[in-house]
Amino acid sequence: MAGTVLITGANGTLALEFVEALLTLHPQYTLVATVRNASPEVDPNTATLMQISKKHPNAKVEVEELDLGRLADVRRFAERVSKQIDLGELPRIAAVVCNASTWSLEAGQKFTSDGLEATFQVTHLSHYLLVLKLLGCMDMSSGRIVMLGSITHYPEKPNPLSAFRPEFPADIEHLVRPLPDRTGEVHDRGYQRYGTAKLSNVTFMYDLNNRLEADPSLSKVTVTAMDPGGLATSRAQKEQKKSVQWMMAFINLCMPVLKHFTKAFRPTSDSARDLVAVSVEPEFQGKRGYYVGRKPDVSAEISKDTAVQKRLWAACWKWAGLTTEDTVLQNAAA
Repeated sequence: MAGTVLITGANGTLALEFVEALLTLHPQYTLVATVRNASPEVDPNTATLMQISKKHPNAKVEVEELDLGRLADVRRFAERVSKQIDLGELPRIAAVVCNASTWSLEAGQKFTSDGLEATFQVTHLSHYLLVLKLLGCMDMSSGRIVMLGSITHYPEKPNPLSAFRPEFPADIEHLVRPLPDRTGEVHDRGYQRYGTAKLSNVTFMYDLNNRLEADPSLSKVTVTAMDPGGLATSRAQKEQKKSVQWMMAFINLCMPVLKHFTKAFRPTSDSARDLVAVSVEPEFQGKRGYYVGRKPDVSAEISKDTAVQKRLWAACWKWAGLTTEDTVLQNAAA
């Protein structure tokens, strides 16, 4: 029996195209699509998700509410899914696609109801908690975890839209409780926080792979991180400066030609199709590591530093309030 594919932020720009592609190409999977607001009357993006689902009447789709800005919600959701799998109401998980993210640029720092910086919690910390809680529900012979990377995650590469590069601060607590932004730095610090959250996704990918391979019962579960490329049509572009929004609109107009010359910007449908491939298709069975689309690539150098990986893991373990009883992964607290 085909398994369950779980994707977070399922009503986002990339995710909507992912859902369309998955239901069209691989209707045998059960899709659990999580959104912050599951009411189509309240959220027009959820309404679009429902419309896509209705185009595939034979598809098995569950739209579930999950607020990644509340760690308690993540816990409850993971426990509910685990129970459904234990009872046979859902097949075991073939893939967890950690797609959801958020950023705050011009609006400055934002914090979740947990009192943690929102970009880091939604983009990374809540996915860390979700994945560790769900490991016992994976297809142990072929399960996949997919993190979403980004060109912004490289400390060694300049970002023309920000003066600050991603980093793991000397005081790791600043990831979740940053110092106030200085006057004139609000936008660029927001970009830095987003890049750092994506760097955390990639760093986690390497660390979790090492831990899974060392655990006999989980050694065939794999983790990849995929950069989908720049998505000029993403709704997240509304957070950008007006000048950048205009640039993205122009890039989108040029996309039919531009896509043949660069992977820096890509049609959303192409990126989504690649994400489906990485998540469920045979060519990526057993694969681990960093990809841009379907092509293996080199991630940030610091993401492969085992000391950095352990430091980030320990901090996230503490912030998520995890205990060894919360996950089947051996030596998870180490």
